[in-house]
Amino acid sequence: MSAKIGILSVQGDVAENVSSLVASIADLNQDATVHVVKTPEEISAMDGLVIPGGESTTIGQMSLVNGSQKVIKQKVESGMPVLGICAGMVLLASNASDKVVGKTEQPLFDFLDIELERNSFGRQRESFEANISMDSIGISNFNGVFIRAPAISSAGDVEVLAKFNEKIVAIKKGNIIGTSFHPELTDDLAVHKYFVNLVKESKN
Repeated sequence: MSAKIGILSVQGDVAENVSSLVASIADLNQDATVHVVKTPEEISAMDGLVIPGGESTTIGQMSLVNGSQKVIKQKVESGMPVLGICAGMVLLASNASDKVVGKTEQPLFDFLDIELERNSFGRQRESFEANISMDSIGISNFNGVFIRAPAISSAGDVEVLAKFNEKIVAIKKGNIIGTSFHPELTDDLAVHKYFVNLVKESKN
């Protein structure tokens, strides 16, 4: 049965994730389709969801206003895989602060027992690329693109997938994955392929 993978299209790197997922599905020869979703009704029909990079406060507030935050929480708690990228990982956290402005009052999905620091590596001009290793999910060498990237300062009951300069930059807990970096901004489809397989496995 075909799996439906949604990309939350409130704001952020939507088109880039569509391209990466479509290419991943083709490479894997999987029976899956990619959908741009925004409303609670659209999200309800999905088997997996990507929350893309962008402005976490905007994405969180818009999701709260239109009722999609409640549906996302229900779907993820019932086992739907979710991939949170950069801002998306911020939204997965239980607590978030900003390296510059301190504590933030923003809506969070509160899935992961982590303390997260936004802009942990600096602002836009401090963007960089670095090789990341996520051996536990079979990705030994990945070119991570960090743009105003967050990092996890402390983690509770989650699996740490990767660190950079002693900061946690990728995590997993069951059906939930979060990355500080932007896998959709590279030609390497490893992260998106892993997520497509995770969605298919959860549907079977």
